[in-house]
Amino acid sequence: MNPQYVQANRMIPHWIAGRADGGSNSRHGEVFDPARGVVTRHVVLGDGADVGRAVAAAAAALPPWQALSPARRARVMFKFRELAERHAGDFARLITAEHGKTLADARGEVQRGIEVVEFACGIPQLLKGQHSPAIGGGIDHWSQRQALGVVAGITPFNFPFMVPMWMAPLALACGNTFVLKPSERDPSPALLIAELLREAGLPDGCFNVVQGDKEAVDALLDHPEVQAVSFVGSTPVAQSIQTSGVRHGKRVQALGGAKNHLVVMPDADLDDAAAALAGAAYGSAGERCMAVSVAVAVGACAEPLIERLLARATQLKVGAGTAPDTDMGPLVTAAARERVKGHIAAGQREGARLLLDGREGVPDGCRDGFFLGPTLFDHVTPDMSVYQTEIFGPVLCVVRVPDFAAAVELVNRNRYANGVACFTRDGGTAQAFVRRIDVGMVGINVPIPVPMAWHSFGGWKASLFGDHAIYGEEGVRFYTRYKTVMQRWPDAQAQAHGLSMPTHG
Repeated sequence: MNPQYVQANRMIPHWIAGRADGGSNSRHGEVFDPARGVVTRHVVLGDGADVGRAVAAAAAALPPWQALSPARRARVMFKFRELAERHAGDFARLITAEHGKTLADARGEVQRGIEVVEFACGIPQLLKGQHSPAIGGGIDHWSQRQALGVVAGITPFNFPFMVPMWMAPLALACGNTFVLKPSERDPSPALLIAELLREAGLPDGCFNVVQGDKEAVDALLDHPEVQAVSFVGSTPVAQSIQTSGVRHGKRVQALGGAKNHLVVMPDADLDDAAAALAGAAYGSAGERCMAVSVAVAVGACAEPLIERLLARATQLKVGAGTAPDTDMGPLVTAAARERVKGHIAAGQREGARLLLDGREGVPDGCRDGFFLGPTLFDHVTPDMSVYQTEIFGPVLCVVRVPDFAAAVELVNRNRYANGVACFTRDGGTAQAFVRRIDVGMVGINVPIPVPMAWHSFGGWKASLFGDHAIYGEEGVRFYTRYKTVMQRWPDAQAQAHGLSMPTHG
């Protein structure tokens, strides 16, 4: 297989034990070009038999892969990083063709994914334990981290390269083997990942791809040899996956939904805040778990902020992601577009003031694609569905509050706690915001505070189920178990073993 094959193949297969696999049943799904609204490929939909073969391949590959030194596993990651960068354009084109986001946005996604691979290249340092020599009675004591075994990742449509990179490189570098279940909406990037990992020297069976839907997910959760599951998606599914995974004795990290706020203080640079809001709300058609969907206008800044927001939003160009001057591409499916339209209609019925209607903002030439234009609501209140629901589309709601305390209370009362931002020129306000806000990722004059690869990504409350955030050092902890070892080499002078609690020192 090669990038050209991945792009040309009309029936997108699994990848099991180092080769393309057509699956064990006749079920398949449609893969669309969202900009044209047409089916361009089909994808096989896996079942329990397909999952069983993938897990068996991963289990067979585990002992020799786990036995390799961390340095040798890191060399595979170094080579994969080089290949992923060389094929960044291929990844971006695949993403745009099946997801719809602009090529520039897709290239940014690829770069952020590669940064996690770079972090995984440092696995020898990251797996170092601690050592305490001669703790007493001739005993040395140390700790080490050990791979879990076969682990799985279930990833969403909105980042078909970056989110798998949040999982697989660290899992593999730690000595696990991996089964990926990508979104059936844009499944092709996963196959190119598999091909490049094999070219990088990863042994067959260490990385497998099972295409599919809920049937494949359930089979992974049920399989007794899958030790851990990582998931990114909506909150209801994240909660269900955690419940099912834990019931089956698995370690689970499940990242859920969001309703991210950006608080604009009266002293903020309003031009900068409006530009940040437009980019964070409408980039990738709002299909990001870190998209800003609520602008919290504090005090008297509301009117001038909205004036600037409208000016920017109405200038955004909606069109195919392949066009060089496009700012915002389509939504991923027709169903997603209709769902977002329904939320816009609900906002009108509930009394929010619709300042910009994306249903009317689709340019000529885009009628067949899954397009919506930027949408802006004002005078939104917390009891409205457009405020409460994760819309996952290009819809921005403005909520007006009188002061800083009311803004903090509004954010903290929301059931989601993925990301939040505050725009201000005042250092004291910024410090107070960071201290008082109950959200996992915080930006000060940064609209989308996605951590770099050597930190970790994860929200709070209904945005994360499980004990570990994803990638970074939290990822290393998730994909390994802590083991502590005490060792003594007895000699003729050693004390006899007794029945009392041993003491050292």
